[in-house]
Order: sequence, then C-alpha cells, then structure tokens
Amino acid sequence: MEKKEYTIDATGKRLGRMATEVATILLGKNEPDFAKNVVTPVSVTILNASKLDISEKRREEEFQTYSGYPSGRKVETLGHLAERRGYAEVVRRVISGMLPKNKLHKLRMQNLTVTE
Repeated sequence: MEKKEYTIDATGKRLGRMATEVATILLGKNEPDFAKNVVTPVSVTILNASKLDISEKRREEEFQTYSGYPSGRKVETLGHLAERRGYAEVVRRVISGMLPKNKLHKLRMQNLTVTE
C-alpha cells in the first residue's frame, strides 16, 4: 500500500469543521477498506493554520490538564495557547481530542503536519 498525501488549506475555514475532516482522514473512514485496528497509510498536511476563522467566543474556550496531584489542574484558553505556542499547536490539540485514545493514537498523530 502506498501512502496517500492530503493537503488542506485552512485559510478562512472554521476550526472544528476542518478538524473533523482531518480526523476522518487520519482514522481512514474515508477509505473503502476501513478497519479501526489499522493505522491508515496517509499523510495529512495543513497549511496556513494561523489564517483559520476562529470566533471570539471560541477563543475563550479552555484547554485543561490535570497532573493527578491536589491542585494540579492547569487551565489555559485557546487564545492564550495560540499566543504562547502558535496556532499549529491549537490545531494539533483539537484534532488529537477527536481521535480515539488507544495504542494507535500516537501513530495516527505522527501522520499529521501543521504549518502556520
């Protein structure tokens, strides 16, 4: 099986719509030979992540992490994360949240490339 290349231009697209499209491709659900226990040989490249259409309400959405220790919860808004790490990291985290959390998660995320 040869590796398929997908290039998505994010200019003017909504974050969630574009992320679901990419998650579907990474899972392989757009292929006729879909199997959920196999990593599809694809390569997805997202161009112009900084030109996404993100509303002000969406910028106030929170990403949170929890270390497991008391008072170990860290909360960061989407806008602050975009300033600190860039829009590429925002896109990666949103797409990562749409993929199943199993042994293939990391392998699927390696097939994603995001450029600003």
